[in-house]
Amino acid sequence: MKIGLVTDSLSHLPLDTMLDMARDAGVSMVEFGCGNWSQAPHLDLDALLASPAARCDFLAKLSGRGLALSALNCSGNPLHPGQPGARHRDITSKTIRLAGLLGLDRVVMMSGLPGGSPTDTTANWITTAWPPETAAVLAYQWDDVILPYWSALASQAHSAGVTRLCLELHGHQAVYNVATLKRLRAAVGPVVGANFDPSHLFWMGADPIAAIRALGAAIYHVHAKDTRIDTANAGINSAIDTTAMADLAARSWGYVTLGFGHGESWWREFCVALRLAGYDDVLSIEHEDRLLPPEEGVRRSVAMLRAAAHFAAD
Repeated sequence: MKIGLVTDSLSHLPLDTMLDMARDAGVSMVEFGCGNWSQAPHLDLDALLASPAARCDFLAKLSGRGLALSALNCSGNPLHPGQPGARHRDITSKTIRLAGLLGLDRVVMMSGLPGGSPTDTTANWITTAWPPETAAVLAYQWDDVILPYWSALASQAHSAGVTRLCLELHGHQAVYNVATLKRLRAAVGPVVGANFDPSHLFWMGADPIAAIRALGAAIYHVHAKDTRIDTANAGINSAIDTTAMADLAARSWGYVTLGFGHGESWWREFCVALRLAGYDDVLSIEHEDRLLPPEEGVRRSVAMLRAAAHFAAD
């Protein structure tokens, strides 16, 4: 295993400072946000696409610090029925192109989520089989929007030399669990796999260890992020929670630094399950803890992973 970092975790730092901090914390691989829901604070997508020299300089900044790229990330909603969808599709296509130009075969993203009908202007996440009209919504979304877009995107990725589109299983997305990932993968092919992030599965009520076993070789990239369930709030309101993310005292769950939701023994089991599933690659730390400063959160997360897993460099 290798310890990685989603560079947006340190979005407040300039590029060189961020890379120095990552290296000094014990990180060996980095994952850059390229746009969409990321502000892309460390990477100019258009400039890198336009200039071979800029790409060489970018890669030199990494290699000079002993760092390597694990993935580019363009998470967003390319299937949004309104104007954001067109913008996100453009960034997604550019990110895939840039990955190929950088000699990288892996892009992290989300599946996107369409509206529930051709006239909708907002995305519609169906999470129940009742009332009966939900079946018609799902049929429209998958047959008319999701599968055509993803079939075309798979072809584009192949042309660019990108063989792994790593989808995060995330709420308010068409692909949010093992079953929906397998459905898309069966239709589009093995270019589609998982960016496995246990933090989302926790609050959706799934067991990440069981999900790893079910996905097996379809796991292409891993985010290391933890979730703390507030059992008192969840017991009253359930984990389906629209309380503002910043209002941690009232929420049923929140994202936390590794170890603050699940202890070392759980993360050790997580790493063992990944190895048994055939995954021996990067664990990319994603810091979204609102209570701990990012630098401290990253350092603590590195320490947790080092305690929980064996690393080739050790």
